[in-house]
Amino acid sequence: MDFDYSPEEEAFRQEVRDFIAAHLPEDDSPKATEKWNRALVKKKWIGFAWPKEMGGCGGSLMEQFILKEEMSAARAPALGTDFMGLTWVGPALIQHGTKEQQKRFLPDLLHCKSIWCTGYSEPDHGSDLASLQTRAVLEGDEYVVNGQKIWTTLAHVAKWIFMLVRTEPEGATKKSRYGGITCLLVPMDSPGIEVQAIPSLVGVHSFNQVFFNDVRVPVENRLGKEGEGWRVVMGALAHERSGISEATGMLRHLENLKDLARRSTKSGHLAVEDAAVRRKIASFETRISAMRLNGMRHLTMQLAGAQPGSETSINKLLRGHLEIEMSDLALGLLGIESQAAGDWQKESLSFHGTVIGGGTPNIQRNIIAERVLGLPKD
Repeated sequence: MDFDYSPEEEAFRQEVRDFIAAHLPEDDSPKATEKWNRALVKKKWIGFAWPKEMGGCGGSLMEQFILKEEMSAARAPALGTDFMGLTWVGPALIQHGTKEQQKRFLPDLLHCKSIWCTGYSEPDHGSDLASLQTRAVLEGDEYVVNGQKIWTTLAHVAKWIFMLVRTEPEGATKKSRYGGITCLLVPMDSPGIEVQAIPSLVGVHSFNQVFFNDVRVPVENRLGKEGEGWRVVMGALAHERSGISEATGMLRHLENLKDLARRSTKSGHLAVEDAAVRRKIASFETRISAMRLNGMRHLTMQLAGAQPGSETSINKLLRGHLEIEMSDLALGLLGIESQAAGDWQKESLSFHGTVIGGGTPNIQRNIIAERVLGLPKD
């Protein structure tokens, strides 16, 4: 693996730094964020690596990596406002969408005018997406959808849901548990959709249950062919788990933890001088470095033309463990103060969404064991 950058890539890095210096918001107010996004839209840096014919910048994967790395290092706001749409829906539309679908949905994603949620998990099935039961029956030129999704982030504010449904007839013999699944793009204001909030432990409303009662969806809103929804969504999830941005985010989290250790005391001394605390911090730093290198390996594979593989689950699993262990150490450093409200306390009660979202740790272990190590199926 070559860690050196070309002169052109270094020039682009400087361009990103200059942009950040000129446009980084002084606060997180709506007005400042809107101004930031307008500047990003003008540069076409939202959807940076998307093809130019799709409205993107047509940037290279290496340039996209540099862009995200510099943005994260500067603690800049996100590239665009629709994380789910840009991360999953956009790439899936580019790969599997019709020209009409691309023209209909991509511009709003690139201009911060859309809000998408994703309908994957279901009650009693969770991360086992292949066991989903929400069903869509074709009637004329419409699918009639019935079922329930759960842990649906931002469903209460989303305009559209990118969802998986089962379209094979009930009782049909399955050649594969991954067959008979179809991906639909559904307006959230469709008659028959009901959203119920699932408040978090800190009172934040992000997760929801979504019920579908005879919801009619035009066939033209199907993404990809009927029965090929698994392939559509797995490509999107692999894109999510590339890992480099996760490692960068965890490194920022670690810097906050180090700062806490410098300000806290343990047994009458600064916590940062305690051998056990230093070992834990060193362990975190080593594992985050491993995440970054694994992400670089993934990037190298992409640069060579390979499709994202199951190796991306490694970083998802590592991040889940780090979220929990770093929060535990932070609360220990705070001591009695951990009982009061504060940023670290909120973090410790909120990491569950990150750990569970996109597949629980046990799901990631199974993927790594079966698809990476070649072990027998569970």
